[in-house]
Amino acid sequence: MEFKRGIWRYVVLPELVCSGIVLGFAIGFLLFEPLMSAREENRVEVAVSDELPERQHLTLIFTGDLMQHLPQVYAAQQQNDSMDYTSCFSRLKGYFSSADFVVANLETTLGEPPYSGYPQFRSPTVLAGAMRQAGIDVAALANNHICDRGGNGIRSTLDALDRAGIRHTGAWADTVPADNHPLWLEKGPFRVALFNYTYGTNGIPVPRGCFVNGIDTIRMGHDIVEARQNGASHVIVFLHWGNEYEAVPNRVQRSLSDFCRRAGAEIVIGSHPHVVQSLETVKDSLGRIVGMTAYSLGNFVSNQRQPGTDGGISVRIGLTLSEKTNKTEYIPEYLIHWTAIMKDHKSRSGHRYEIIPAYAEETLPENLRPGLNRFVERTRRYMSRYNSGFREITCGF
Repeated sequence: MEFKRGIWRYVVLPELVCSGIVLGFAIGFLLFEPLMSAREENRVEVAVSDELPERQHLTLIFTGDLMQHLPQVYAAQQQNDSMDYTSCFSRLKGYFSSADFVVANLETTLGEPPYSGYPQFRSPTVLAGAMRQAGIDVAALANNHICDRGGNGIRSTLDALDRAGIRHTGAWADTVPADNHPLWLEKGPFRVALFNYTYGTNGIPVPRGCFVNGIDTIRMGHDIVEARQNGASHVIVFLHWGNEYEAVPNRVQRSLSDFCRRAGAEIVIGSHPHVVQSLETVKDSLGRIVGMTAYSLGNFVSNQRQPGTDGGISVRIGLTLSEKTNKTEYIPEYLIHWTAIMKDHKSRSGHRYEIIPAYAEETLPENLRPGLNRFVERTRRYMSRYNSGFREITCGF
């Protein structure tokens, strides 16, 4: 996940990939145009009972890349040899509690020692418990590091998440994704289908007996249409895509986002670039938001410290269903947060990692505030140009 500058990776290879994928889009559109048209006719309307309140609410939060470089693992090791990640997420518990579901991109495998960082990650299983304690409900696993430790790594990751009570989607210790595809997020009249796909697995073959969702427009189109037929009130697609460290979405991302919306998804969430990319909303002829894309949420937590990689955003999306119109009103928001490395005598490394929301500046030691402020100001400048329809969250929880 580190910078690797080279003509092959950043010029030749992306062009080859873009050409191939764009051709795939064309084929996908030809095959799925009838299904997409039929979707409008067969779109599932949410039935609202007379006994329900006039307006029903659902709130979702999505975070970016939850990474574990070795310095983070060492920082979690305490003087008594136990592992403790509690402080990493502690400042976000109130924020997470404002949502019905919190979804994070888990970009590491979980298992037993020996642990490892880049380029093939294996992190302590107790990380899953800390995630759940903080309020994370769902782990998206379709990313380029899910196969880092082979089939055993996938199975141990799923086991750790299951023990912690975290639901997951995108990767399976089975050849057929029978469960959690889609992963259903349900509350009252809301029945939300969540899909998760990745561009690849760093050239590592998916282990025999396992399955990882790859980006495939033909399959994705089928998945979305089938979810609608199975009663989905809304569809969300979480994609691991794009070019690392590039602040502007590429043409493949934009084409995929458009494809997902045409197929029937209202919300598209992106991860992988490790920097924040643009936020966009789609409006109907009356100016009402009917869909949105967050191209990249950046890093949720990592050891990366290059400008733009030392933090990220999470998006909070409020959905309100009106009984009178049976239409959904969306309130899209984003929270800027930065990863602080703080001194900690309880840690064997002498440090700990904490995710600091932008509104918590006054709680930081004086020497750490400039780092937070630089990241926040950088992100706000970016959002002033590349944000359409999302509102920044600036108050505490």
